Amino acid sequence: MARRGKKKGRPISGWLVLDKPVGMGSTEAVSKIKWLFQAEKAGHAGTLDPLASGMLPIALGEATKTVPYVQDGAKIYRFTVAWGQERSTDDLEGPVTKTSDRRPSRAEVEGLLAKYTGVIMQTPPQFSAIKISGERAYDLAREGETVDIPAREVEIGRLDIVEHDADHTIFEVECGKGTYVRSLARDMGRDLDCFGHVSELRRIEVEPFTPQDFVTIAELEAARFGALDEGGEEADAPDAIETPIDFNAIDALLVDTAAALDCLPQIAISDDAATKIRLGNPVIIRGRDAPVEAEEACATARGKLVAIGAIEQGMFKPKRVFAG
Repeated sequence: MARRGKKKGRPISGWLVLDKPVGMGSTEAVSKIKWLFQAEKAGHAGTLDPLASGMLPIALGEATKTVPYVQDGAKIYRFTVAWGQERSTDDLEGPVTKTSDRRPSRAEVEGLLAKYTGVIMQTPPQFSAIKISGERAYDLAREGETVDIPAREVEIGRLDIVEHDADHTIFEVECGKGTYVRSLARDMGRDLDCFGHVSELRRIEVEPFTPQDFVTIAELEAARFGALDEGGEEADAPDAIETPIDFNAIDALLVDTAAALDCLPQIAISDDAATKIRLGNPVIIRGRDAPVEAEEACATARGKLVAIGAIEQGMFKPKRVFAG
């Protein structure tokens, strides 16, 4: 019988709300965070393009079980549309495909906002992660294929103009899952008969996290390896440290796993009930204000996350259990 290999890394759990810099891919960011924390497991809650900066929530350990709840949360982006050019990727990465000398006035741009607010139909960019016959659209696009990507419903809570000049407009948008900001720029440019692409993009919020939760790579490295010296270099090179002495400083930068479940009803249970639930058993929910029915709810004991489950006829039935 084959022996199971020992898990690599620490069983650390929680959310790290990274302020991702421009130039770093989402997968690269997850690998960096996993390495800094020496975590057993890590994953992100929604890709952020390398040319974009801002909020990339990264789940460690048990928090990976709560990723879908963050992915479904509302997001806020601040982005700049450069008018006069359409590009193959709908951002600065791709070559120019269409040009125009026309530039829209602020009033013309404002006149479009209602069209792009509410539930709208949106066609994702050619260079996107959408799967077409089992292949990613961006892989087909890089091979020179033009693929027919069907439009789909997305929800825009609000779309506001922050600044406007002759060549650029800065917007702020609050939107739901699956919305492509690059598509907004492309489609508005076509509607205004002047073309457009995203020249700058920053994600500033992913529900339930806020900018107050932001942590930078520099802050993480300082917490992990100590302060920087006067020349801006790490006092101790990471490669020279094989066994970290103390993770307290970097672990303190994590947000509790349960924060991702603020959208669910919260049920406080006893220690005995928590033990039963962690063994996969249902328990009766007690308390005057306890819900009798709920498709999903979050059970906690002494403030610690125990499980996500359904409440049926006053009974909590666990679906996803968390380590104590």
